[in-house]
Amino acid sequence: MRALRTLMPPPGVVTVLTISNLARTVGNGFLLSVSVLYFIRAVHVPAGQVGLGLTVSAVLAMAVSIPAGQLSDRLGSRTASLAFGVTQGLLVCGYALAGGFAGFLAVVSLTAMADSASTAARGALIADALPPGERVRARAYLQSVINVGLSGGTLLGGVALSADSRTVYTAMLLGAGALFTVGGLTCLALPPQAPRRAPKGQRDRHVLRDVPYLAVSLCNAVLVLGTDALLTAALPIWIADRTRAPVSVYAAIMFLNTAMCVLFQVRLSRGAEDVRGGARAMRRSGVLLAAACGVFALSAGRPAWMAVGCLLAGALAQVIGEMLHSAGSWALSYELAPAHAHGQYQGLYGIAQRAGTAITPVLTTALLIGWGWPGWLVFAAVLLAGGLATPAVARWAERNRPFDGADDCPGGDRADGRGTGDAAASRTSGAAAPTSA
Repeated sequence: MRALRTLMPPPGVVTVLTISNLARTVGNGFLLSVSVLYFIRAVHVPAGQVGLGLTVSAVLAMAVSIPAGQLSDRLGSRTASLAFGVTQGLLVCGYALAGGFAGFLAVVSLTAMADSASTAARGALIADALPPGERVRARAYLQSVINVGLSGGTLLGGVALSADSRTVYTAMLLGAGALFTVGGLTCLALPPQAPRRAPKGQRDRHVLRDVPYLAVSLCNAVLVLGTDALLTAALPIWIADRTRAPVSVYAAIMFLNTAMCVLFQVRLSRGAEDVRGGARAMRRSGVLLAAACGVFALSAGRPAWMAVGCLLAGALAQVIGEMLHSAGSWALSYELAPAHAHGQYQGLYGIAQRAGTAITPVLTTALLIGWGWPGWLVFAAVLLAGGLATPAVARWAERNRPFDGADDCPGGDRADGRGTGDAAASRTSGAAAPTSA
């Protein structure tokens, strides 16, 4: 009951964002459950072409992430979140009008780019609308909502699939588009966010020239390998091909993962509000994700009951590591970015996240399915290295942040030259307690 009480978001900005996120994630659940089958069975696009289109759309989504973030910085994150969210909703409705491979490729690519742009803008919106100490907790609430909304939307979409009718598919896609649109329009309830400018006398540096931040993003991408995509891409194949456990145990693992994320993401995010706390959470995440891989490896060749126990124990360690990774990743992505450029910095972080997710199926198939249990140990070593390296890389990035306290003043510098807000608060707390892990 205590865990359930923590799921209630505080009133104000976080509640508005929670409602918006719930609409978007239910819509995304609809989309994930019916879109591929719609194009294969109703539009008659060959499965190979559908796979190619999804790959192209994923590449284009990564390509627009940083430019969309820069546009968000110039327009203001609230305006950009509203515009990108509504655009995404209209494009999702366009799924119902697409015909043939060309139409499928166009609509799926434009929708993926709008989703990437919306993600960058909404990440910046949290940074602009909330003080530093509240951002990670807000992201934790939103992450819990993502799991609830996505599960509910996917379940409803699965029920609709039983009809296997173009009419039902079309209705679900139009419903998804409407939900995305509502999610975008909900941003109207938030206070306007004025665009921020770089401090006087300081050139606005592009995120790709911020090498320490790139290194932090790389550490994040390494740890992403052990999160969602590991469960969805590798584990079901491992259970079926390399263990004696019943395949049905995978459903229990996914339920455990979803329930834990819903109930405990907010609680496990405490203490990860700054650079030091975020780096510590990432280090612990690497250790737990590596341990999970080792426990998964033990399930090979064991009796069914022992294999099930190993798989469930590994899943428990994995989901705790996943939640710690989320909290630490949010903290570092915000605290190491200049306040006038959260959009483009969130865009880069989004690319790292998407790249890690895209690489995982290929890497896990080669290592885990190809090598068996030794592949799990290699994978564990990669995750452990990523987690242990993060604190040192984060300290380096903190020492070389391309901004000072004045950067956090909305609209530019204060007349007295002294900064306020995010960066100033971060430096004050940093002076009292230097980053260490």
